[in-house]
Amino acid sequence: MSMIEQVLVTGGAGYVGAVLVPRLLNKGYRVRVLDLYIFGEHVLDGVKNHPNLEQIKGDIRDRALLRKILPGCDAVIHLACISNDPSFELNPGLSRSINYDAFGPLVRMSKENGVRRFIYASSSSVYGISDTENVTEDHPLVPLTDYSMYKGLCEPILLNQQSSDFTAVVVRPATVCGYSSRQRLDLTVNILTNHAVNLGRITVFGGSQIRPNIHIDDIVDFYLMLLEVPGELISGRIYNAGYENNTITKIAKMVQNVVQQEVPGGGKIEIVTTPSNDHRSYHISSEKIKRELGFVSKRTIEDAMRDLVAAFQVGDIPNPMTGDRYYNVKAMQHLQLT
Repeated sequence: MSMIEQVLVTGGAGYVGAVLVPRLLNKGYRVRVLDLYIFGEHVLDGVKNHPNLEQIKGDIRDRALLRKILPGCDAVIHLACISNDPSFELNPGLSRSINYDAFGPLVRMSKENGVRRFIYASSSSVYGISDTENVTEDHPLVPLTDYSMYKGLCEPILLNQQSSDFTAVVVRPATVCGYSSRQRLDLTVNILTNHAVNLGRITVFGGSQIRPNIHIDDIVDFYLMLLEVPGELISGRIYNAGYENNTITKIAKMVQNVVQQEVPGGGKIEIVTTPSNDHRSYHISSEKIKRELGFVSKRTIEDAMRDLVAAFQVGDIPNPMTGDRYYNVKAMQHLQLT
């Protein structure tokens, strides 16, 4: 392991955090999680008694709390945000305060308190609509929504703080898919797989939009790699992290095939297409992480579909059609978060 021993994961009880935190512990890191736990206190139950885990229920906007918990942390992996466009729109003021206003102070306080590496989870949605054949990291940002806009606006705030003793790196993940103990069922691959398994029908909105995806275990692998590589290799860099770019229609057909294979006797799954006003479409290139760091995804989005089918079959995702906690918008409405 590099010199990094203690990692603060903001949003560590979220969809990606719930997979990342156990993997960090497994690798021997000491981990502090800062999260509001709005999707349940149970998310990290599998590791809650681990001697190297500290769970802190709190708000990244709380500067007094940050001053208390940042000392001793060598790295920050910043995942915390109001995630996805519809959730953001529910309460734009709240979303801006968490996703953007809190970011600069968090970065500055991290640096002041001796954090040496800061990994920021931005989003490939910052590209908006692009018909460029392969969208690389230097492509102009054309965010279509406030969520994407603020994701993009945080990037220079972090990169401007970059110095010889503060390694700043930005990751623009594709849409993440697959199983997590904090399951989300409001992401393309996960939605379509849920509907195929539990309704026997997939509804596609639009269909021609191209969306990049990445398996949740692969994005976690990438964050782990970014903790381990020498800082000078990644400092000040921005990385796309995706695996495959497919149209929504193609993803639906893949789901249809996987579910029909994995659920024998489940009958034929029909695909219904309806119009959509969601025009986000972009084909991202993940060549840079391969070229500079040798990182290549090991899992396909079909693997993510299979993992989800298995989780549905053994009852690890109870009440998938009605449970608020799987849907960010419903969970936030339920909480009346302010």
